[in-house]
Parts: sequence; C-alpha cells; structure tokens
Amino acid sequence: MSISPGSNTRGTVKDKANFKVDEDVSALRKAIEGLGTTEKTLIEVLTQRSNAQRQLIAKAYEKASGRKLVDDLEGDTHGDFEDLLVALVTPPAIYDCQEVIRAIKGAGTTESTLTEIFASRSNRQIRALSEAYLAETGRSVIHDLQSEVSGDYGKALLILAEGKRDETTNVDTAKAKADAKALYEAGEKKWGTDEEKFIDILCHRSVPQLRQTLIEYKNISKKTLQESIESEMSGNLEKVLVAIVKCVKNAPAYLAERLFKSMKGAGTTESTLTRILVSRSEIDLLDIRAEYKKLFGYTLYSQLESEVSGSYGDALKHLCGQDD
Repeated sequence: MSISPGSNTRGTVKDKANFKVDEDVSALRKAIEGLGTTEKTLIEVLTQRSNAQRQLIAKAYEKASGRKLVDDLEGDTHGDFEDLLVALVTPPAIYDCQEVIRAIKGAGTTESTLTEIFASRSNRQIRALSEAYLAETGRSVIHDLQSEVSGDYGKALLILAEGKRDETTNVDTAKAKADAKALYEAGEKKWGTDEEKFIDILCHRSVPQLRQTLIEYKNISKKTLQESIESEMSGNLEKVLVAIVKCVKNAPAYLAERLFKSMKGAGTTESTLTRILVSRSEIDLLDIRAEYKKLFGYTLYSQLESEVSGSYGDALKHLCGQDD
C-alpha cells in the first residue's frame, strides 16, 4: 500500500471519513459495467478519496471483479479524462515515475516536465520516484537521463535527480553571504558566466539556506538572483535555475504559474493540468489555489470552468474544490 503524503494538510483531498471500500467498489462496477459508463460516479468516487484509499479500492475491485481497475478505466474512458482517472488510481511515486518516462521517451525530450518535477519535489519524493523507476524499467533514472539531457542543463538536472539536496533547517548567514558573493562574482560581475557555480549552489543547498542567499544576493547586486539568471543565461539551464529559485521562494506560486501558463494562449496543455492537480491534491493544492488568486486576480476554479469542459473539466474542478 502506498504511503499517502498525508503529513501535509494543505491538500484539497483528504481521507474520506466513514470510508466504505465495498460500497465504492460496487458503485464503480455499476458505473463501468452498466450500459454506457456513468462518468459522474467515477468522478465522485475517485476524486473524493485519498490516494491511499484509492489503492484499497483498486485492490478490492480486482478481488471482486477479477479485473484491474486501471484496465477497466482505460477500456471505458478515453482522452484526457482517462489520463486523469488513471493518474488518480496510481500511487504518487509511480505516477511521478511514469511522467518522467513519458517526458524522455519518444521524439525529443520534454524538458519542461523534467524541470517541473525535479525542481519541485522533496528528496523523499525523488527517491521514491527513483525506486519506482528502477522497478518499472530495470534501469536507474539517472542512467536514462544521462542519455537524454546534456550540457549545463543536464548537469543541473542530474544533481537534482539524485535527491540529495541538503535538508538541514538551520541557516548559516555567513555562508549565505559567501554564496551570494560567489554567485555575484560568477555572473554579473564577470565577463561570461561561470554556470558551474550557479548549478553547484542552487542544486545542493537547503531551501532555508537558499532563501537567505536570495536576500544576501539582492543586498550586493541590487538585482534579484532570478533577474541575474534571466539576463546571464538562456535555454533550459536558465529555465531550471529559475524554477529552483521560484520553488525556494514559494513552490505553490511556481506551480500556480505553471497552471496559468498551461491554460492561456492557444490550446490547453492538459498533461500539465492533470499532473499538477493530481500530484499536489494531497500536498499543497489549497496554497496553490490561494497563490493563483493572488497572482492572477481570479480563482483557479473559475479558470478551469472557462477553459476545460466535459467530464475531464468536472473531474478537475472536483479535485481543485472551490473557495468558501
């Protein structure tokens, strides 16, 4: 059974009280086996249970029907709605692992997905993803990434993928000052940028330590570290370092921005919507909602309502929930 990330209570999805696995299983069977699939039931059951509870449902469903729930969902629904339901019944570490596999297989690597996942996950989540990857493919995620990403971007991503960021909580102000000075001298103050220095500091130091470093940097430079990175670097290296800085400052705001960008412009990037709403639904989706409203002036729920339709849209709105 998967461990639900229940230690963080800023999710929109919690364990359902008075959870009765057999009732859920028979409701799902009726919805799937009847004439035409009752999407409403699938949405109500699967979005309103925690991932740990969905694992119990999946186990009991297979025992009762002789079929895997995930296979029935794949056979009975399609498109974005299918992808969302399958994501919901997948344990979090395995889901992250599958998203990484999707990002690196096929023509061209989807760097934006890799950047989002490795910049926003904790060491524990990255280690769980790595174990799942090994179990699923027989290879280490580091080994596969090595052949997919290169250059300075590759260096940064591979350090993040080790899941070894310092996690001590005490802040060493003197070290933050020294790091800020080193970054200033490696970037703005220098003709040509020493990317290695940026990668080393941003990929290894703890989040509280980096928060202090951002403050010290602004004191020396008059620019924020993000502004310096944006003016000194380009391409995927710039994107991953900026993502790290944003996650250090405020991970929910970073993810709110990713959600906003996935819905604006021509066409919606459904895979990003699904991944963020599912993977953060038990961690910090309440905070993401609050940051979304602060940044863009309207609620995430109202944006989903206007941008995403059908059963897929309904399911996303159930996951997101409304502000009271």
